[in-house]
Amino acid sequence: MLSILGTLDEPTSGEILHSSQPVYRLNSKQLADFRFENIGFIFQQFHLIPTLTAFENVMAPLFGRKVSYNKKQRAMELLEMVGLPDKANALPSQLSGGQQQRIAIARALVHEPKWLLADEPTGNLDSETGEIIFQLLHSLNKEKGCGVLFVTHDPKLADRANRKIEMRDGKIVSDTQVSHYA
Repeated sequence: MLSILGTLDEPTSGEILHSSQPVYRLNSKQLADFRFENIGFIFQQFHLIPTLTAFENVMAPLFGRKVSYNKKQRAMELLEMVGLPDKANALPSQLSGGQQQRIAIARALVHEPKWLLADEPTGNLDSETGEIIFQLLHSLNKEKGCGVLFVTHDPKLADRANRKIEMRDGKIVSDTQVSHYA
């Protein structure tokens, strides 16, 4: 589901529309630009580049892109936001799982996407670090207006979302509005 919404995979049927336009009719460059401008990905396995520092991993989506802001300054601001400015020069192998996940989140946010798609963002983390990640995603949604769509198998985490959609065997089995977002 996240791969289809994130335009990484094409649906076998139906269409994904953005501003009433079918996304999959864009050519590959237009699709890459659409993804860059609108979507941030947080992968379950982090997908950090092992030979790049934390700072370079955060900057990676900007390599080869012309942007209106200072790339290095933005990367450092994001490292500070996720509480890891002191790990800027560390390689992924020198970071804990929670630190790697926070670097992955910083990388996903480097171009201020409108939507953040997160695959099990707390699945590989201890409960304390998982709570830090959840609070970070919550604040991005509330303070920056970034839409956050996360997939989880953790019912306690799912119950904290403001909307919960349950799927089984590729079909929606329930769609619940929740009155709180704690």
